[in-house]
Amino acid sequence: MNRRPTRQIHVGAVAVGGGAPVSVQTMTKTDTRDIDATVAQINEVATLGCDIVRLAVVDAAAARALGEIRKQSTIPLIADIHFDHRLALTALAAGVEGLRINPGNIGGESNVRSVVAAARERHAPIRIGVNAGSLEADLLASHGGATAEALVASAMRHVHLLEACDYHAIKISVKASDVARTLAAYRLLADTTDYPLHLGVTEAGTFMAGTVRSSIALGILLEEGIGDTIRISLTDTPAREVRVGLELLRALGLRAPGASVISCPTCGRVQVNVVELAGRVETALDAYYAANPAAARPLVAVMGCMVNGPGEAREADIALAGGKGKFALYVKGEHVLTVAEGEALEALMGEVRTIEQPNV
Repeated sequence: MNRRPTRQIHVGAVAVGGGAPVSVQTMTKTDTRDIDATVAQINEVATLGCDIVRLAVVDAAAARALGEIRKQSTIPLIADIHFDHRLALTALAAGVEGLRINPGNIGGESNVRSVVAAARERHAPIRIGVNAGSLEADLLASHGGATAEALVASAMRHVHLLEACDYHAIKISVKASDVARTLAAYRLLADTTDYPLHLGVTEAGTFMAGTVRSSIALGILLEEGIGDTIRISLTDTPAREVRVGLELLRALGLRAPGASVISCPTCGRVQVNVVELAGRVETALDAYYAANPAAARPLVAVMGCMVNGPGEAREADIALAGGKGKFALYVKGEHVLTVAEGEALEALMGEVRTIEQPNV
């Protein structure tokens, strides 16, 4: 597909726009002041293949915590700041690679210039993040509500504040909670400016509803060549946000293929927990491929019983077929061994590692 041409910025080592691969972002859902919990979430999503993570900075203590979090993170961090420009200054001093702010709500021109000067010194881009639920009152009045046009007008108002400071390391998002406004807003914004765009549906919902809404909106926009970074916003874990985002990009050919897992829908014959194991297999494979991006992707099957299991095993490179509290492991259609249910994941991953290392 033809990507929309944009300027390019860098969030740490991650290039955004200008033909760079579409990156996947998420946001930690811990209290940023809880350093250990926050680092644990960051490390988890980094292992899955997340490129950039955003953190809420609610007060000075949260801003100060960013220094230690930055030391322990392997991927770039973006500080999410509202209203208090001093938090942005502290976050930048702590080493974050980017900011998410709306310049119009941090207290006037002098505050904007202070933040821009600090961001420029540290080569940290600024994302202008406009949401339908927090538009300026005058734009709501003049546009008759939180329309796509109002979202874009708000975004460009903030852009002009940064451009007035001769600052152009900008990324923009215009998020609504429904598909139609999201599509209209991003299409209009893409026709208005050449800054890179961060795609998302805000308040998209729980795992099922949020995944569907986000996949439809972002999938359409990406297929049209619009979008340089994405976040799947779910009332769920950051790990699930990242996994949905990655699968979306893979489905569109914008990301290298991930784990190739087929699994049965289960039925009354099943005497093992196929649902849990299939999920754990996908997670383990995603982590393995994130650490070994050049590895080939074997077809893996997780089947619940011996009715269809052996047949599916013949079609897969590696397969597990369930019995009563146990799994039979097949490699290239040949039965290799039978293991207890609790040992099935490690047995499968052992075969994956062997297959992906042909000299072993």
